[in-house]
Amino acid sequence: MVDRLFSDRDLAALYDAVCAGRPDFAFYLPLVMSARSVLDVGCGTGDLLHQARAAGHPGRLCGLDPADGMLEQARRRTDVEWILGDLSTTHWDRAFDLVVMTGHAFQVLLEDEEVRGTFAAVRAALTDEGRFVFETRDPAARAWGEWTPDRAVEVVDATGAVVRVANEADPYDGGDRVSFTTRYTSPGWDGPRLSRSTLRFLGADEVTSFLAGAGLTVEAQYGDWLRQPLTGTGPEIITVAARGRGQEKGATRP
Repeated sequence: MVDRLFSDRDLAALYDAVCAGRPDFAFYLPLVMSARSVLDVGCGTGDLLHQARAAGHPGRLCGLDPADGMLEQARRRTDVEWILGDLSTTHWDRAFDLVVMTGHAFQVLLEDEEVRGTFAAVRAALTDEGRFVFETRDPAARAWGEWTPDRAVEVVDATGAVVRVANEADPYDGGDRVSFTTRYTSPGWDGPRLSRSTLRFLGADEVTSFLAGAGLTVEAQYGDWLRQPLTGTGPEIITVAARGRGQEKGATRP
Protein backbone atom coordinates (compact mmCIF):
# COMPACT_ATOMS: atom_id res chain seq x y z
CA MET A 1 0.00 0.00 0.00
CA VAL A 2 1.28 3.47 -0.90
CA ASP A 3 1.78 5.80 2.08
CA ARG A 4 -0.82 8.55 2.38
CA LEU A 5 1.75 11.34 2.08
CA PHE A 6 2.36 10.12 -1.50
CA SER A 7 -1.16 9.06 -2.53
CA ASP A 8 -3.13 12.02 -1.13
CA ARG A 9 -3.07 14.73 -3.80
CA ASP A 10 -3.06 17.58 -1.27
CA LEU A 11 -0.19 16.11 0.76
CA ALA A 12 1.74 15.16 -2.39
CA ALA A 13 1.48 18.78 -3.52
CA LEU A 14 3.50 19.78 -0.44
CA TYR A 15 6.35 17.31 -1.06
CA ASP A 16 8.71 19.55 -3.03
CA ALA A 17 8.30 22.40 -0.56
CA VAL A 18 9.02 20.11 2.39
CA CYS A 19 12.14 18.81 0.60
CA ALA A 20 13.33 22.20 -0.66
CA GLY A 21 17.10 22.50 -0.83
CA ARG A 22 17.65 18.73 -0.97
CA PRO A 23 21.35 18.01 -1.61
CA ASP A 24 21.02 14.86 -3.71
CA PHE A 25 20.03 16.56 -6.97
CA ALA A 26 23.48 18.15 -7.32
CA PHE A 27 24.81 14.57 -7.40
CA TYR A 28 22.15 13.02 -9.63
CA LEU A 29 21.45 15.73 -12.19
CA PRO A 30 24.86 15.57 -13.94
CA LEU A 31 24.46 11.79 -14.22
CA VAL A 32 21.03 12.22 -15.79
CA MET A 33 22.27 14.88 -18.21
CA SER A 34 25.10 12.62 -19.41
CA ALA A 35 22.83 9.62 -20.13
CA ARG A 36 20.84 9.26 -23.35
CA SER A 37 17.92 7.45 -21.71
CA VAL A 38 16.95 7.57 -18.03
CA LEU A 39 14.47 5.71 -15.84
CA ASP A 40 13.68 7.30 -12.47
CA VAL A 41 12.20 4.58 -10.24
CA GLY A 42 10.02 6.09 -7.53
CA CYS A 43 10.15 9.43 -9.32
CA GLY A 44 7.64 11.09 -7.00
CA THR A 45 6.73 14.58 -8.19
CA GLY A 46 9.21 14.18 -11.06
CA ASP A 47 11.31 17.15 -9.97
CA LEU A 48 14.62 15.57 -11.03
CA LEU A 49 13.38 14.81 -14.54
CA HIS A 50 11.68 18.21 -14.73
CA GLN A 51 15.03 19.84 -14.03
CA ALA A 52 16.82 17.64 -16.55
CA ARG A 53 14.42 18.52 -19.35
CA ALA A 54 14.51 22.20 -18.41
CA ALA A 55 18.32 22.02 -18.59
CA GLY A 56 18.09 20.70 -22.16
CA HIS A 57 18.23 16.91 -21.88
CA PRO A 58 17.39 15.76 -25.43
CA GLY A 59 16.76 12.06 -24.87
CA ARG A 60 14.27 9.73 -23.25
CA LEU A 61 13.23 10.55 -19.68
CA CYS A 62 10.84 8.16 -17.95
CA GLY A 63 9.42 8.43 -14.44
CA LEU A 64 7.85 5.45 -12.66
CA ASP A 65 5.90 5.74 -9.41
CA PRO A 66 3.07 3.79 -7.72
CA ALA A 67 1.46 6.91 -6.18
CA ASP A 68 -1.09 8.73 -8.32
CA GLY A 69 -0.95 11.75 -6.02
CA MET A 70 2.74 12.23 -6.77
CA LEU A 71 2.35 11.58 -10.49
CA GLU A 72 -0.37 14.22 -10.66
CA GLN A 73 2.36 16.68 -9.70
CA ALA A 74 4.84 15.12 -12.12
CA ARG A 75 2.48 15.34 -15.06
CA ARG A 76 2.54 19.12 -14.97
CA ARG A 77 5.37 18.62 -17.46
CA THR A 78 4.22 16.66 -20.51
CA ASP A 79 7.54 16.19 -22.31
CA VAL A 80 8.53 13.38 -19.94
CA GLU A 81 7.08 9.85 -19.94
CA TRP A 82 5.18 9.14 -16.71
CA ILE A 83 4.07 5.64 -15.72
CA LEU A 84 1.89 4.67 -12.75
CA GLY A 85 3.26 1.44 -11.26
CA ASP A 86 6.45 -0.14 -10.03
CA LEU A 87 9.08 -2.56 -11.29
CA SER A 88 6.85 -5.54 -10.52
CA THR A 89 4.22 -4.27 -12.97
CA THR A 90 6.49 -3.10 -15.79
CA HIS A 91 9.29 -4.59 -17.85
CA TRP A 92 12.02 -3.16 -20.04
CA ASP A 93 14.78 -4.98 -21.92
CA ARG A 94 18.04 -3.01 -22.18
CA ALA A 95 16.09 0.24 -22.63
CA PHE A 96 17.93 2.68 -20.35
CA ASP A 97 21.51 3.91 -20.00
CA LEU A 98 20.80 5.05 -16.45
CA VAL A 99 18.35 3.93 -13.77
CA VAL A 100 18.11 5.98 -10.58
CA MET A 101 16.23 5.67 -7.29
CA THR A 102 16.39 8.95 -5.39
CA GLY A 103 14.82 10.33 -2.23
CA HIS A 104 15.69 7.12 -0.32
CA ALA A 105 13.00 5.32 -2.34
CA PHE A 106 15.05 2.11 -1.99
CA GLN A 107 14.17 2.00 1.70
CA VAL A 108 10.48 1.29 1.07
CA LEU A 109 11.51 -2.21 -0.09
CA LEU A 110 10.92 -4.00 3.20
CA GLU A 111 11.31 -7.66 2.22
CA ASP A 112 14.26 -9.51 0.69
CA GLU A 113 12.14 -10.66 -2.24
CA GLU A 114 11.16 -7.07 -3.01
CA VAL A 115 14.82 -6.06 -3.12
CA ARG A 116 15.75 -9.05 -5.29
CA GLY A 117 12.87 -8.43 -7.67
CA THR A 118 13.66 -4.74 -7.98
CA PHE A 119 17.34 -5.31 -8.66
CA ALA A 120 16.58 -8.03 -11.24
CA ALA A 121 14.16 -5.69 -13.02
CA VAL A 122 16.71 -2.87 -12.96
CA ARG A 123 19.37 -5.11 -14.50
CA ALA A 124 16.96 -6.15 -17.26
CA ALA A 125 16.17 -2.49 -17.98
CA LEU A 126 19.82 -1.43 -18.27
CA THR A 127 21.74 -1.34 -21.51
CA ASP A 128 24.94 -3.36 -21.52
CA GLU A 129 26.94 -0.26 -20.52
CA GLY A 130 24.22 1.15 -18.26
CA ARG A 131 24.50 2.16 -14.63
CA PHE A 132 22.18 1.98 -11.63
CA VAL A 133 22.58 4.71 -9.00
CA PHE A 134 20.66 4.92 -5.73
CA GLU A 135 21.10 5.68 -2.05
CA THR A 136 19.99 4.46 1.35
CA ARG A 137 20.56 6.00 4.76
CA ASP A 138 23.46 4.38 6.58
CA PRO A 139 21.92 2.64 9.61
CA ALA A 140 24.98 3.55 11.69
CA ALA A 141 23.94 7.21 11.54
CA ARG A 142 20.56 6.41 13.18
CA ALA A 143 18.74 9.12 11.21
CA TRP A 144 15.45 8.22 12.88
CA GLY A 145 16.76 9.85 16.05
CA GLU A 146 16.06 13.20 14.40
CA TRP A 147 12.50 12.33 13.38
CA THR A 148 10.94 14.22 16.26
CA PRO A 149 8.12 16.82 16.41
CA ASP A 150 10.50 19.59 17.50
CA ARG A 151 12.14 19.40 14.06
CA ALA A 152 8.91 20.19 12.22
CA VAL A 153 8.95 22.40 9.13
CA GLU A 154 6.34 24.83 7.89
CA VAL A 155 5.40 25.20 4.23
CA VAL A 156 2.75 27.14 2.34
CA ASP A 157 0.17 25.26 0.27
CA ALA A 158 -1.45 26.32 -3.00
CA THR A 159 -4.11 28.38 -1.16
CA GLY A 160 -1.52 30.32 0.82
CA ALA A 161 -2.22 28.46 4.06
CA VAL A 162 0.65 27.49 6.34
CA VAL A 163 1.01 23.74 6.91
CA ARG A 164 3.17 22.32 9.69
CA VAL A 165 4.81 18.98 8.86
CA ALA A 166 6.30 16.89 11.67
CA ASN A 167 7.70 13.37 11.86
CA GLU A 168 7.67 11.18 14.94
CA ALA A 169 9.53 7.87 14.91
CA ASP A 170 8.30 4.88 16.87
CA PRO A 171 10.63 3.59 19.60
CA TYR A 172 13.54 1.79 17.94
CA ASP A 173 13.48 -1.97 18.55
CA GLY A 174 16.99 -2.76 17.30
CA GLY A 175 15.95 -4.23 13.94
CA ASP A 176 16.45 -2.99 10.40
CA ARG A 177 13.01 -1.37 10.10
CA VAL A 178 11.83 1.94 11.50
CA SER A 179 8.22 3.11 11.47
CA PHE A 180 7.12 6.69 11.92
CA THR A 181 4.13 9.01 11.64
CA THR A 182 4.09 12.19 9.58
CA ARG A 183 1.58 14.71 10.93
CA TYR A 184 0.26 17.58 8.80
CA THR A 185 -1.59 20.40 10.56
CA SER A 186 -3.00 23.70 9.35
CA PRO A 187 -5.25 26.26 11.08
CA GLY A 188 -7.93 25.98 8.38
CA TRP A 189 -8.27 22.19 8.55
CA ASP A 190 -10.78 20.24 10.62
CA GLY A 191 -7.92 18.28 12.17
CA PRO A 192 -4.47 16.82 11.50
CA ARG A 193 -3.79 14.54 8.57
CA LEU A 194 -1.61 11.56 9.41
CA SER A 195 0.53 9.29 7.26
CA ARG A 196 2.24 6.10 8.49
CA SER A 197 5.50 4.89 6.93
CA THR A 198 8.03 2.12 7.46
CA LEU A 199 11.56 2.16 6.05
CA ARG A 200 14.26 -0.50 5.97
CA PHE A 201 17.87 0.30 6.83
CA LEU A 202 20.46 -1.98 5.19
CA GLY A 203 24.22 -1.69 5.50
CA ALA A 204 26.69 -1.43 2.63
CA ASP A 205 27.63 -5.11 2.69
CA GLU A 206 23.98 -6.18 2.55
CA VAL A 207 23.29 -3.81 -0.34
CA THR A 208 26.32 -5.11 -2.23
CA SER A 209 25.27 -8.72 -1.64
CA PHE A 210 21.79 -8.12 -3.04
CA LEU A 211 23.27 -6.40 -6.08
CA ALA A 212 25.66 -9.27 -6.73
CA GLY A 213 22.78 -11.73 -6.51
CA ALA A 214 21.04 -9.82 -9.31
CA GLY A 215 24.12 -9.72 -11.53
CA LEU A 216 24.94 -6.08 -10.76
CA THR A 217 28.47 -5.03 -9.87
CA VAL A 218 29.36 -2.19 -7.53
CA GLU A 219 31.57 0.42 -9.19
CA ALA A 220 31.66 2.86 -6.29
CA GLN A 221 30.04 3.64 -2.97
CA TYR A 222 30.08 7.00 -1.23
CA GLY A 223 29.21 8.20 2.26
CA ASP A 224 27.73 11.57 1.32
CA TRP A 225 26.70 13.74 -1.62
CA LEU A 226 30.23 15.17 -1.93
CA ARG A 227 31.48 11.69 -2.85
CA GLN A 228 33.38 11.20 0.37
CA PRO A 229 34.31 7.61 1.27
CA LEU A 230 32.07 5.43 3.39
CA THR A 231 33.06 5.81 7.02
CA GLY A 232 30.73 3.35 8.70
CA THR A 233 28.90 6.18 10.47
CA GLY A 234 26.82 7.62 7.63
CA PRO A 235 24.89 9.60 6.70
CA GLU A 236 24.43 7.90 3.30
CA ILE A 237 25.33 4.79 1.35
CA ILE A 238 25.30 6.01 -2.25
CA THR A 239 25.91 3.20 -4.72
CA VAL A 240 26.89 3.24 -8.38
CA ALA A 241 26.39 -0.20 -9.93
CA ALA A 242 26.75 -1.60 -13.43
CA ARG A 243 25.38 -4.54 -15.35
CA GLY A 244 27.90 -7.29 -14.78
CA ARG A 245 31.13 -5.32 -15.12
CA GLY A 246 34.05 -5.81 -12.76
CA GLN A 247 34.73 -3.38 -9.93
CA GLU A 248 36.72 -0.39 -11.13
CA LYS A 249 39.99 0.68 -9.62
CA GLY A 250 39.39 3.29 -6.95
CA ALA A 251 35.90 2.20 -6.03
CA THR A 252 35.22 3.13 -2.43
CA ARG A 253 34.19 0.53 0.11
CA PRO A 254 34.11 0.49 3.92
